[in-house]
Amino acid sequence: MTEQPRRPRADAARNRARLVEVARAAFTTHGEDTSLDGIARVAGVGIGTLYRNFPTRQDLVAAVYRAELEDALSTVDTLLENSPAATAFRAFAQRYAAFVATKRGLAETVRVGAIRGAAEAAGTRDRVNAAVQRFLDAGALDGSLREDVPADDVTAALVGILLTTKDTPDDGQTDRLLDLLLAGLRPSTARTA
Repeated sequence: MTEQPRRPRADAARNRARLVEVARAAFTTHGEDTSLDGIARVAGVGIGTLYRNFPTRQDLVAAVYRAELEDALSTVDTLLENSPAATAFRAFAQRYAAFVATKRGLAETVRVGAIRGAAEAAGTRDRVNAAVQRFLDAGALDGSLREDVPADDVTAALVGILLTTKDTPDDGQTDRLLDLLLAGLRPSTARTA
């Protein structure tokens, strides 16, 4: 009989979650200047607790990456329940932009390869494509989005917008480009109306 892994104690789970939360903010704000000691201190735990949960900086970065991706993808159901598909997709695109900004901060803290590894392990592209497909399917049903666009094309356009505007001094450029993407996703009758 195989032994079942023990569930972490409630306080240990809270400590781990708090470390990820604090690290997310610190990596996004301070990039490579982020101190692991500082993360532990702000999270209210000792450095030993941090290293027990995340033996390397890369492990902590991967955990933050996965948490941020989960947060972005977890919005899909609520957005689709509360808004027409086109409006829901636009809100998702904004949330995804925040995820990409966090990812940039994470990339500055470790080798880019570590972020690439975290993205592959999380199945990021496939999962984002699946989310985008849900918006496209709902939009085809409610008439607010075209039904002839592959989800991967939309994801590629979304990523392209976010990559090309990462260093722009124009704070509104990302929003304008996301609006252009959405305009291109509307059915031709909706675009001419």
